[in-house]
Amino acid sequence: MDKLLECREQIDKIDNQILDLFLERMRVCYDVAEYKIEHGKPVLDRSRELSKIETLKKKAPDKFFELGISELFEQIMAMSRKMQYNLLNSKGMIESLGFEEIRHIPKSNVKVVYQGIPGAYSSQAARAYFEDDVELVHTHSFRGAVEKVKNGEVDYAILPYENSSAGIVADVYDLLVEYDTYILDTFEIKIDHCLCGLKGSKLEDIKEVYSHPQALMQSNEYIQKHGFDSYNMANTAISAKYISEQTDMTRACICSEEAANIYGLEILEKGVNFANQNATKFIIINNQKITRRYADLVCISFEMPHESGSLYQVLSHIIFNNLNMTGIQSRPVPDQKWEYRFYVEFEGKLTSEAVLNALNGVKQESKNLKILGSY
Repeated sequence: MDKLLECREQIDKIDNQILDLFLERMRVCYDVAEYKIEHGKPVLDRSRELSKIETLKKKAPDKFFELGISELFEQIMAMSRKMQYNLLNSKGMIESLGFEEIRHIPKSNVKVVYQGIPGAYSSQAARAYFEDDVELVHTHSFRGAVEKVKNGEVDYAILPYENSSAGIVADVYDLLVEYDTYILDTFEIKIDHCLCGLKGSKLEDIKEVYSHPQALMQSNEYIQKHGFDSYNMANTAISAKYISEQTDMTRACICSEEAANIYGLEILEKGVNFANQNATKFIIINNQKITRRYADLVCISFEMPHESGSLYQVLSHIIFNNLNMTGIQSRPVPDQKWEYRFYVEFEGKLTSEAVLNALNGVKQESKNLKILGSY
Protein backbone atom coordinates (compact mmCIF):
# COMPACT_ATOMS: atom_id res chain seq x y z
CA MET A 1 0.00 0.00 0.00
CA ASP A 2 2.88 2.37 0.81
CA LYS A 3 4.36 1.66 -2.62
CA LEU A 4 1.04 2.54 -4.31
CA LEU A 5 0.78 5.82 -2.41
CA GLU A 6 4.36 6.65 -3.33
CA CYS A 7 3.62 6.01 -7.04
CA ARG A 8 0.53 8.17 -6.89
CA GLU A 9 2.48 11.02 -5.34
CA GLN A 10 5.02 10.76 -8.16
CA ILE A 11 2.25 10.79 -10.75
CA ASP A 12 0.71 13.88 -9.13
CA LYS A 13 4.07 15.64 -9.29
CA ILE A 14 4.57 14.69 -12.95
CA ASP A 15 1.01 15.73 -13.82
CA ASN A 16 1.64 19.19 -12.37
CA GLN A 17 4.79 19.47 -14.45
CA ILE A 18 2.86 18.40 -17.57
CA LEU A 19 0.18 20.97 -16.77
CA ASP A 20 2.72 23.77 -16.41
CA LEU A 21 4.34 22.82 -19.71
CA PHE A 22 0.98 22.53 -21.45
CA LEU A 23 -0.05 26.01 -20.32
CA GLU A 24 3.32 27.38 -21.41
CA ARG A 25 2.92 25.75 -24.82
CA MET A 26 -0.56 27.20 -25.22
CA ARG A 27 0.74 30.69 -24.39
CA VAL A 28 3.29 30.34 -27.20
CA CYS A 29 0.56 29.02 -29.49
CA TYR A 30 -1.44 32.16 -28.71
CA ASP A 31 1.43 34.24 -30.05
CA VAL A 32 1.53 32.00 -33.14
CA ALA A 33 -2.21 32.57 -33.60
CA GLU A 34 -1.83 36.34 -33.44
CA TYR A 35 0.97 36.20 -36.00
CA LYS A 36 -1.15 34.04 -38.34
CA ILE A 37 -4.09 36.42 -37.99
CA GLU A 38 -1.90 39.46 -38.63
CA HIS A 39 -0.38 37.90 -41.76
CA GLY A 40 -3.53 36.16 -43.04
CA LYS A 41 -2.19 32.64 -42.64
CA PRO A 42 -4.57 29.68 -42.17
CA VAL A 43 -4.93 28.13 -38.72
CA LEU A 44 -4.52 24.55 -39.95
CA ASP A 45 -1.11 23.55 -41.34
CA ARG A 46 -1.62 19.81 -41.51
CA SER A 47 1.67 19.01 -43.27
CA ARG A 48 3.67 20.67 -40.46
CA GLU A 49 1.61 18.88 -37.80
CA LEU A 50 2.20 15.48 -39.37
CA SER A 51 5.90 16.19 -39.82
CA LYS A 52 6.17 17.23 -36.17
CA ILE A 53 4.39 14.09 -34.96
CA GLU A 54 6.60 11.83 -37.08
CA THR A 55 9.71 13.46 -35.57
CA LEU A 56 8.40 12.93 -32.03
CA LYS A 57 7.40 9.31 -32.72
CA LYS A 58 11.00 8.48 -33.60
CA LYS A 59 11.92 9.14 -29.99
CA ALA A 60 9.56 6.42 -28.75
CA PRO A 61 11.07 3.15 -27.41
CA ASP A 62 8.49 0.91 -29.11
CA LYS A 63 5.28 0.78 -31.20
CA PHE A 64 3.00 1.18 -28.20
CA PHE A 65 4.58 4.48 -27.23
CA GLU A 66 4.67 5.59 -30.87
CA LEU A 67 0.88 5.37 -30.92
CA GLY A 68 0.64 7.05 -27.54
CA ILE A 69 2.84 9.96 -28.62
CA SER A 70 0.87 10.33 -31.84
CA GLU A 71 -2.46 10.46 -30.00
CA LEU A 72 -1.15 12.81 -27.30
CA PHE A 73 0.22 15.38 -29.72
CA GLU A 74 -2.79 15.12 -32.03
CA GLN A 75 -4.87 16.26 -29.05
CA ILE A 76 -2.44 19.00 -28.03
CA MET A 77 -2.34 20.38 -31.57
CA ALA A 78 -6.13 20.17 -31.84
CA MET A 79 -6.42 22.22 -28.64
CA SER A 80 -4.11 24.82 -30.15
CA ARG A 81 -6.27 25.09 -33.26
CA LYS A 82 -9.42 25.46 -31.21
CA MET A 83 -7.85 28.32 -29.27
CA GLN A 84 -6.91 29.99 -32.55
CA TYR A 85 -10.45 29.63 -33.92
CA ASN A 86 -11.82 31.17 -30.72
CA LEU A 87 -9.38 34.06 -31.10
CA LEU A 88 -10.55 34.63 -34.68
CA ASN A 89 -14.14 34.74 -33.46
CA SER A 90 -13.33 37.15 -30.63
CA LYS A 91 -11.75 39.52 -33.16
CA GLY A 92 -14.83 39.37 -35.39
CA MET A 93 -12.90 37.70 -38.19
CA ILE A 94 -15.29 34.82 -38.84
CA GLU A 95 -17.40 35.16 -41.99
CA SER A 96 -21.08 35.87 -41.41
CA LEU A 97 -23.37 32.87 -41.80
CA GLY A 98 -25.91 35.02 -43.64
CA PHE A 99 -29.04 33.78 -41.83
CA GLU A 100 -31.85 36.23 -41.07
CA GLU A 101 -33.80 35.78 -37.85
CA ILE A 102 -37.62 35.91 -37.94
CA ARG A 103 -40.24 35.69 -35.20
CA HIS A 104 -42.29 32.86 -36.66
CA ILE A 105 -42.93 30.89 -39.86
CA PRO A 106 -46.02 32.08 -41.78
CA LYS A 107 -48.44 29.14 -41.85
CA SER A 108 -51.39 30.71 -43.66
CA ASN A 109 -51.92 32.04 -47.17
CA VAL A 110 -48.87 30.16 -48.47
CA LYS A 111 -48.25 27.51 -51.12
CA VAL A 112 -46.88 24.15 -49.97
CA VAL A 113 -45.69 21.14 -51.96
CA TYR A 114 -45.48 17.53 -50.79
CA GLN A 115 -44.38 14.30 -52.45
CA GLY A 116 -47.10 11.81 -53.34
CA ILE A 117 -50.81 12.23 -53.96
CA PRO A 118 -53.77 13.06 -51.70
CA GLY A 119 -53.92 10.56 -48.86
CA ALA A 120 -50.14 10.29 -48.51
CA TYR A 121 -48.71 10.75 -45.02
CA SER A 122 -46.93 13.84 -46.34
CA SER A 123 -50.26 15.42 -47.24
CA GLN A 124 -51.56 14.64 -43.74
CA ALA A 125 -48.46 16.24 -42.22
CA ALA A 126 -48.89 19.34 -44.40
CA ARG A 127 -52.51 19.80 -43.36
CA ALA A 128 -51.63 19.25 -39.70
CA TYR A 129 -48.74 21.74 -39.70
CA PHE A 130 -50.15 24.56 -41.84
CA GLU A 131 -53.43 26.50 -41.59
CA ASP A 132 -56.59 25.68 -43.54
CA ASP A 133 -56.11 28.42 -46.15
CA VAL A 134 -52.84 27.08 -47.60
CA GLU A 135 -52.63 25.89 -51.20
CA LEU A 136 -51.33 22.32 -51.32
CA VAL A 137 -49.70 20.92 -54.46
CA HIS A 138 -47.98 17.58 -54.94
CA THR A 139 -45.24 15.99 -57.02
CA HIS A 140 -44.29 12.40 -57.76
CA SER A 141 -40.74 12.72 -56.44
CA PHE A 142 -38.77 14.32 -53.62
CA ARG A 143 -36.55 15.98 -56.22
CA GLY A 144 -39.56 17.54 -57.88
CA ALA A 145 -40.71 18.97 -54.57
CA VAL A 146 -37.28 20.43 -53.75
CA GLU A 147 -36.96 21.91 -57.23
CA LYS A 148 -40.27 23.73 -56.82
CA VAL A 149 -38.96 25.29 -53.60
CA LYS A 150 -35.62 26.25 -55.12
CA ASN A 151 -37.27 27.85 -58.15
CA GLY A 152 -39.73 29.81 -56.00
CA GLU A 153 -42.80 28.06 -57.40
CA VAL A 154 -43.95 27.34 -53.85
CA ASP A 155 -43.18 28.82 -50.45
CA TYR A 156 -42.39 25.56 -48.66
CA ALA A 157 -41.99 21.84 -49.09
CA ILE A 158 -42.77 19.31 -46.38
CA LEU A 159 -40.68 16.15 -46.69
CA PRO A 160 -40.24 12.96 -44.63
CA TYR A 161 -36.83 13.04 -42.97
CA GLU A 162 -36.64 10.10 -40.61
CA ASN A 163 -38.81 7.26 -39.39
CA SER A 164 -38.53 5.92 -35.85
CA SER A 165 -38.38 2.30 -37.03
CA ALA A 166 -37.11 2.42 -40.63
CA GLY A 167 -34.46 5.14 -40.23
CA ILE A 168 -33.51 8.06 -42.47
CA VAL A 169 -34.96 8.98 -45.84
CA ALA A 170 -31.57 9.12 -47.54
CA ASP A 171 -32.74 10.79 -50.76
CA VAL A 172 -34.04 13.79 -48.84
CA TYR A 173 -30.74 14.26 -47.01
CA ASP A 174 -28.83 14.29 -50.31
CA LEU A 175 -31.24 16.72 -51.98
CA LEU A 176 -30.74 19.26 -49.18
CA VAL A 177 -27.05 19.38 -50.08
CA GLU A 178 -27.62 19.45 -53.83
CA TYR A 179 -30.10 22.35 -53.79
CA ASP A 180 -29.98 25.73 -52.06
CA THR A 181 -32.79 24.98 -49.64
CA TYR A 182 -32.87 25.16 -45.85
CA ILE A 183 -34.71 23.47 -42.99
CA LEU A 184 -36.99 25.84 -41.07
CA ASP A 185 -38.77 23.45 -38.75
CA THR A 186 -39.58 19.81 -38.05
CA PHE A 187 -42.92 18.15 -37.43
CA GLU A 188 -43.76 14.63 -36.31
CA ILE A 189 -46.82 12.50 -36.99
CA LYS A 190 -47.71 9.02 -35.77
CA ILE A 191 -47.77 6.37 -38.49
CA ASP A 192 -50.59 3.80 -38.44
CA HIS A 193 -50.50 1.51 -41.44
CA CYS A 194 -53.57 -0.41 -42.59
CA LEU A 195 -53.88 -3.40 -44.90
CA CYS A 196 -56.46 -2.37 -47.48
CA GLY A 197 -58.10 -4.14 -50.42
CA LEU A 198 -60.97 -3.78 -52.82
CA LYS A 199 -64.48 -3.54 -51.43
CA GLY A 200 -65.69 -7.04 -50.59
CA SER A 201 -62.20 -8.54 -50.31
CA LYS A 202 -61.20 -10.61 -47.28
CA LEU A 203 -57.93 -11.00 -45.43
CA GLU A 204 -57.66 -14.69 -46.25
CA ASP A 205 -57.88 -13.90 -49.99
CA ILE A 206 -54.82 -11.59 -50.06
CA LYS A 207 -51.63 -12.86 -51.72
CA GLU A 208 -49.87 -9.66 -52.83
CA VAL A 209 -49.29 -6.34 -51.05
CA TYR A 210 -48.09 -3.06 -52.56
CA SER A 211 -46.65 -0.02 -50.82
CA HIS A 212 -43.68 2.30 -50.35
CA PRO A 213 -40.48 0.38 -49.39
CA GLN A 214 -40.40 1.94 -45.92
CA ALA A 215 -44.03 1.05 -45.25
CA LEU A 216 -43.28 -2.52 -46.33
CA MET A 217 -40.23 -2.56 -44.07
CA GLN A 218 -42.23 -1.24 -41.14
CA SER A 219 -44.85 -3.94 -41.72
CA ASN A 220 -42.43 -6.73 -42.53
CA GLU A 221 -43.36 -8.93 -39.56
CA TYR A 222 -47.01 -8.81 -40.53
CA ILE A 223 -46.21 -9.54 -44.20
CA GLN A 224 -43.99 -12.48 -43.26
CA LYS A 225 -46.58 -13.85 -40.86
CA HIS A 226 -49.22 -14.01 -43.61
CA GLY A 227 -46.83 -15.07 -46.38
CA PHE A 228 -47.68 -12.16 -48.68
CA ASP A 229 -45.56 -11.26 -51.70
CA SER A 230 -44.58 -7.58 -51.47
CA TYR A 231 -44.04 -5.04 -54.25
CA ASN A 232 -42.51 -1.55 -54.05
CA MET A 233 -44.37 1.56 -55.10
CA ALA A 234 -43.44 5.25 -54.98
CA ASN A 235 -45.84 6.16 -52.20
CA THR A 236 -48.39 4.60 -49.83
CA ALA A 237 -51.21 6.69 -51.31
CA ILE A 238 -50.13 5.79 -54.84
CA SER A 239 -50.36 2.14 -53.84
CA ALA A 240 -53.89 2.78 -52.55
CA LYS A 241 -54.87 4.43 -55.83
CA TYR A 242 -53.30 1.54 -57.76
CA ILE A 243 -55.29 -1.08 -55.84
CA SER A 244 -58.51 0.91 -56.31
CA GLU A 245 -58.02 0.58 -60.07
CA GLN A 246 -57.57 -3.22 -59.96
CA THR A 247 -60.10 -6.02 -60.23
CA ASP A 248 -57.95 -8.73 -58.62
CA MET A 249 -59.28 -9.36 -55.09
CA THR A 250 -56.00 -11.04 -54.05
CA ARG A 251 -54.11 -7.74 -54.23
CA ALA A 252 -53.94 -5.27 -51.35
CA CYS A 253 -51.90 -2.30 -50.23
CA ILE A 254 -50.46 -0.88 -47.04
CA CYS A 255 -51.51 2.73 -46.57
CA SER A 256 -53.15 5.12 -44.12
CA GLU A 257 -56.80 4.97 -43.12
CA GLU A 258 -57.28 8.34 -44.80
CA ALA A 259 -55.90 7.03 -48.11
CA ALA A 260 -58.20 4.02 -47.88
CA ASN A 261 -61.20 6.31 -47.45
CA ILE A 262 -60.15 8.61 -50.31
CA TYR A 263 -59.76 5.74 -52.78
CA GLY A 264 -62.73 3.70 -51.59
CA LEU A 265 -60.84 0.70 -50.22
CA GLU A 266 -61.83 -1.89 -47.63
CA ILE A 267 -59.71 -1.74 -44.47
CA LEU A 268 -58.88 -5.37 -43.79
CA GLU A 269 -56.72 -4.77 -40.72
CA LYS A 270 -55.40 -1.73 -38.87
CA GLY A 271 -52.04 -1.28 -37.18
CA VAL A 272 -50.06 -3.69 -39.32
CA ASN A 273 -46.74 -1.92 -38.67
CA PHE A 274 -44.77 -3.77 -36.01
CA ALA A 275 -43.84 -0.69 -33.92
CA ASN A 276 -46.76 0.74 -31.96
CA GLN A 277 -44.88 4.00 -31.46
CA ASN A 278 -43.98 4.32 -35.15
CA ALA A 279 -43.61 7.98 -36.12
CA THR A 280 -42.15 9.95 -39.01
CA LYS A 281 -40.35 13.26 -38.64
CA PHE A 282 -40.99 15.72 -41.45
CA ILE A 283 -38.97 18.81 -42.29
CA ILE A 284 -40.29 22.10 -43.62
CA ILE A 285 -37.88 23.69 -46.10
CA ASN A 286 -37.71 26.91 -48.13
CA ASN A 287 -35.14 28.64 -50.34
CA GLN A 288 -34.09 31.41 -47.97
CA LYS A 289 -31.50 31.54 -45.19
CA ILE A 290 -33.89 32.28 -42.34
CA THR A 291 -34.25 30.93 -38.82
CA ARG A 292 -36.83 31.37 -36.11
CA ARG A 293 -35.85 33.46 -33.08
CA TYR A 294 -36.19 30.51 -30.70
CA ALA A 295 -34.61 27.88 -32.95
CA ASP A 296 -32.35 25.65 -30.87
CA LEU A 297 -31.11 22.97 -33.31
CA VAL A 298 -28.56 23.23 -36.11
CA CYS A 299 -28.08 20.71 -38.92
CA ILE A 300 -24.94 20.64 -41.04
CA SER A 301 -23.33 18.49 -43.71
CA PHE A 302 -19.65 18.10 -44.53
CA GLU A 303 -17.37 15.66 -46.34
CA MET A 304 -14.39 13.71 -45.06
CA PRO A 305 -11.88 11.28 -46.55
CA HIS A 306 -11.89 7.71 -45.22
CA GLU A 307 -8.89 8.23 -42.90
CA SER A 308 -8.31 7.18 -39.32
CA GLY A 309 -9.33 9.88 -36.85
CA SER A 310 -10.58 12.40 -39.44
CA LEU A 311 -14.20 12.31 -38.29
CA TYR A 312 -13.23 12.51 -34.64
CA GLN A 313 -11.11 15.60 -35.26
CA VAL A 314 -14.06 17.39 -36.87
CA LEU A 315 -16.65 16.31 -34.29
CA SER A 316 -14.30 17.37 -31.49
CA HIS A 317 -15.16 21.00 -32.33
CA ILE A 318 -18.77 20.31 -31.38
CA ILE A 319 -17.72 18.49 -28.21
CA PHE A 320 -15.15 21.13 -27.19
CA ASN A 321 -17.73 23.90 -27.44
CA ASN A 322 -20.06 21.96 -25.12
CA LEU A 323 -22.72 21.37 -27.76
CA ASN A 324 -24.91 18.29 -27.49
CA MET A 325 -24.99 16.26 -30.70
CA THR A 326 -28.47 14.83 -31.29
CA GLY A 327 -27.91 12.93 -34.53
CA ILE A 328 -25.35 11.80 -37.09
CA GLN A 329 -25.72 10.02 -40.42
CA SER A 330 -23.27 9.21 -43.21
CA ARG A 331 -23.64 8.79 -46.97
CA PRO A 332 -21.03 7.99 -49.63
CA VAL A 333 -20.10 11.02 -51.75
CA PRO A 334 -21.18 10.38 -55.37
CA ASP A 335 -18.25 9.73 -57.71
CA GLN A 336 -15.73 10.05 -54.86
CA LYS A 337 -14.40 6.63 -53.91
CA TRP A 338 -14.07 6.10 -50.14
CA GLU A 339 -15.15 9.61 -49.26
CA TYR A 340 -18.19 10.23 -47.10
CA ARG A 341 -20.66 13.00 -46.41
CA PHE A 342 -21.80 13.34 -42.82
CA TYR A 343 -25.02 14.89 -41.60
CA VAL A 344 -24.84 16.14 -38.03
CA GLU A 345 -27.53 17.71 -35.87
CA PHE A 346 -26.67 19.41 -32.59
CA GLU A 347 -28.27 21.70 -30.05
CA GLY A 348 -27.47 25.39 -30.10
CA LYS A 349 -28.51 28.81 -31.35
CA LEU A 350 -26.97 29.73 -34.67
CA THR A 351 -25.79 33.12 -33.39
CA SER A 352 -24.19 31.83 -30.18
CA GLU A 353 -20.42 32.05 -29.71
CA ALA A 354 -20.16 28.30 -29.09
CA VAL A 355 -21.94 27.43 -32.35
CA LEU A 356 -19.92 29.96 -34.35
CA ASN A 357 -16.67 28.58 -32.94
CA ALA A 358 -17.69 25.00 -33.66
CA LEU A 359 -18.82 25.76 -37.21
CA ASN A 360 -15.62 27.63 -37.99
CA GLY A 361 -13.55 24.69 -36.77
CA VAL A 362 -15.60 22.20 -38.79
CA LYS A 363 -15.35 24.40 -41.88
CA GLN A 364 -11.57 24.65 -41.65
CA GLU A 365 -11.00 20.93 -41.09
CA SER A 366 -13.51 19.34 -43.47
CA LYS A 367 -14.73 19.86 -47.03
CA ASN A 368 -17.91 21.43 -48.39
CA LEU A 369 -19.51 22.43 -45.10
CA LYS A 370 -23.14 23.44 -45.54
CA ILE A 371 -25.55 24.63 -42.90
CA LEU A 372 -28.74 22.77 -43.78
CA GLY A 373 -30.85 24.72 -41.37
CA SER A 374 -31.48 26.14 -37.91
CA TYR A 375 -34.83 25.15 -36.43
